[in-house]
Amino acid sequence: MKKWDFRNIKFKYVSIDDLDDRLLLLNLYITQLLTFLVGFLLTSVQRNFIWTLFPLKLPTMVLWGVGLAVAVVIADMVVSRFVNEDISDDGGINEMLFAKRPLWHIALICLIVAFCEEILFRGAIQHWLGPYWTSILFAAIHVRYLQHWLMTGLVFSISYGLGWVYVHTGTLWTPVIAHFLIDFIMGCLIRYHAKDSDE
Repeated sequence: MKKWDFRNIKFKYVSIDDLDDRLLLLNLYITQLLTFLVGFLLTSVQRNFIWTLFPLKLPTMVLWGVGLAVAVVIADMVVSRFVNEDISDDGGINEMLFAKRPLWHIALICLIVAFCEEILFRGAIQHWLGPYWTSILFAAIHVRYLQHWLMTGLVFSISYGLGWVYVHTGTLWTPVIAHFLIDFIMGCLIRYHAKDSDE
């Protein structure tokens, strides 16, 4: 069995041109696993265990989650209509991630991202920092948008909305539902827009 030489691991900047589909998915799934593990660790340190963050509060959690997702999608469509495409450019990552992906895989990616990021940001970090500072941190980690103030502002606003519905409903299911729907709808729009462009 081959041993890993951890001293020789090197990190380097990778451009979108260097990424293939396999490397992109590997990066996505590893970062989401790390996000989940850090979230799990932080909630455990806070004695705010993950299973206590997900009380079922029907229909409140669904109504608020769907309502926030619809508001975000409408806001994004309005912004997309009146703003140059280069302002909302993320370097092609979303296009590469969703354009040729089957619908079931888009749903799986969005579900994993929604759970992992909400456990870390709303479940753990918001407990310490509150919705405002958590949203600043959330916007900062979405590095690909930082070069455009409008996109950074939108990511901050979405994050603040996710934090607000979590506080308002008292269940992490609400921001998970909203986050999943936002990503899934946007992923499907990219997927079917790319399909229409190919025809």
